[in-house]
Amino acid sequence: MKLNYSKTFLLGFGFFAVSLIWGTYNLFVPVFLSEKFGLNAAMIGFFMTLDNIAALLIQPPVGAWSDKLRTKIGRRMPFLLIGAPISAVAFGLVPVAAILPLFVACTTTLLLSMAFWRTPVIALMPDITPSKFRSQANGIINFMGGFGFIVASLGGAALYERNPALPFWVGSILVIFAILLVFAFVREPKTYVTAEKTPGMVESLKYLSQERDKSGLRLLLAIFFWFVGYSALDAFFTLYSINYLGIGEANGARLLSQLSLIFILFALPSGYIGGRIGRKPTILTGIVVMAIIMILIFTIPVSTLNTQVFTLPVIGVVPVLGLLLMCAGIGWALININSLPMVVDLTDTTHVGTYTGLYYLFSTLAAIVGPNINGWVIQLTGSNYNNIWIVAPISMVTAFVMMLGVKRGEANQASEFIKENNL
Repeated sequence: MKLNYSKTFLLGFGFFAVSLIWGTYNLFVPVFLSEKFGLNAAMIGFFMTLDNIAALLIQPPVGAWSDKLRTKIGRRMPFLLIGAPISAVAFGLVPVAAILPLFVACTTTLLLSMAFWRTPVIALMPDITPSKFRSQANGIINFMGGFGFIVASLGGAALYERNPALPFWVGSILVIFAILLVFAFVREPKTYVTAEKTPGMVESLKYLSQERDKSGLRLLLAIFFWFVGYSALDAFFTLYSINYLGIGEANGARLLSQLSLIFILFALPSGYIGGRIGRKPTILTGIVVMAIIMILIFTIPVSTLNTQVFTLPVIGVVPVLGLLLMCAGIGWALININSLPMVVDLTDTTHVGTYTGLYYLFSTLAAIVGPNINGWVIQLTGSNYNNIWIVAPISMVTAFVMMLGVKRGEANQASEFIKENNL
């Protein structure tokens, strides 16, 4: 049995679409909120968590629902074909909303529709991939996701300078194209293993909490903490670029694309490293790298961070901060590529959607908590955006401690959990 590279690559277009939308949203919506509507950092931090609040309420039950659904086109595809077009339309309307209530209406529609199809599109990966190849497959789809963020940041920066609405309009078209590719070329399994009893999210969490070694619960808590740390990069980087680095939002987006470039290049190797030496040691290494980089960014003077190191084709000037972000891209790839396969290998194929939902439950909780913490840290320290790097390394260290207690989650270990808990 081998990994189907072509099918996995085509499936990656679904993750490309997700990353393209959220990359553009996180880069430019905070700028709209600050410059068009005059919101302060704490309010922006709260607003940037609304997508995650929607996801928290919708994604876990949708994942469990998709496990049980049976249609002629599969159990995941209906969610993609309904949710993605609505998301694309709402996404295109976001930059033209001239008043805050209309802006909120557009973003709310986007957030709800995205939450409807994100878990099913991610659950397709373990659906079509044997356990032993899931780290490698996750590397491929995250490669595509990283490419989506590159398009959002690098391409979006160029389009934004011409017209702030262009990144959103072009993004809408690309999302529709990507989902049509997934629908046309990715076939879901025609038969599924049917469980006599399919536990929901609450029951699954109860099973995890009752494990003797608590591996599942520790893993989910680790996911929560490293996403809290990463939210410093995700939600406030363009405002950090404007208010601390003094380089503007478009250059900030280009700078963040340097992290994404290395993430893309290291996505596939991270999957193979996780398959070779184990997912847990690979993730622990990535956490250490991320924590060190975040401490360095916080302590190095802004003049040094902006100092040019070299120039790359397409990417352009790479300053000291860009070099540090490239190293962070390696660390984030080591973590992110191997974490979802660990979660879904806590269970069997019957409950993949449910456990994918658990993964997003904890990462979404983190994405709610992180921006709010950082927003208040900025607000309470006189709008010093450099302080977003205070919370980040503390969160990474906590995630490291959680991961030390994880005993399972490597390839083909799901049967142990099933046997112990009579699933």
